[in-house]
Amino acid sequence: MRHPILFAVCIAGAAAISGCAEKSANETVERAFKDVNAIDGANLSDVMLTVADPNEAVTFFQRSAAQDPTRIDHQRGLASSLIRAKRVTEGVLEWRKVVAMPEATSDDSVELADALIRSGDWAGAEKVLHSVPPTHETFKRYRLEAIVADSKQEWKKADSFYEISVGLTATPASVMNNWGYSKLTRGAYPEAERLFADAIRQDPTLFTAKNNLVLARAAQRDYTLPIIPMDQTERAQLLHTMALSAIKKGDVETGKGLLREAISTHPQHFEAAVRSLRALEES
Repeated sequence: MRHPILFAVCIAGAAAISGCAEKSANETVERAFKDVNAIDGANLSDVMLTVADPNEAVTFFQRSAAQDPTRIDHQRGLASSLIRAKRVTEGVLEWRKVVAMPEATSDDSVELADALIRSGDWAGAEKVLHSVPPTHETFKRYRLEAIVADSKQEWKKADSFYEISVGLTATPASVMNNWGYSKLTRGAYPEAERLFADAIRQDPTLFTAKNNLVLARAAQRDYTLPIIPMDQTERAQLLHTMALSAIKKGDVETGKGLLREAISTHPQHFEAAVRSLRALEES
């Protein structure tokens, strides 16, 4: 009689082991899929933050943040996407939420300061930047410090911050352009011209720096185009900028000549230049 009982016990044990093994296998599979979904989600988040339409990215991160409000990466994604979508007021509110989370970093505070500058809250941005530890030395932090110092016309401080930020990035063209514009507003035209030229050497596609370089030269009554990379359309636009600068300084006939050259240079109809020239000739 013991054999049937022993057999039954063995069967029950085997069934239990089989059940445990099946449960363990299911948990392993679920864990594996969870890991895959996490990787896919991270990749999708990266896409949304870089190449996706900003408003689509906002919708994606709003949904993600609603599903798990404790995930700081979702909150960061939402805040960044709102700024990309030029919904700055909402972006400031979201960056404030991020900064208030336990996992927030100094980089998050810098992003909040950036959003505040975009919203025109210079005092708020300065306060946030002052709260960032001095050991947090990043390109963006010092670039924002320079911009805030510029807004207060603290020129020596601004120059110091611009110089530090240039040394902290491998792509300094944009900050060189900002620094040059700062010099331009101060009337330091030769220094501005040098910085704009440096920016163009770093990034030959940066049209803003090209336009600013022309402004710096025209401010010194130098109405010749610099030797820089430019296509035909850019050349026409730069001639137009130079013409308006000449007219503003009272060199009207020079301005008219530059407008005519801009019109003839542009590969298409250059309405803005035509309108400016017509207004001058009629007056």
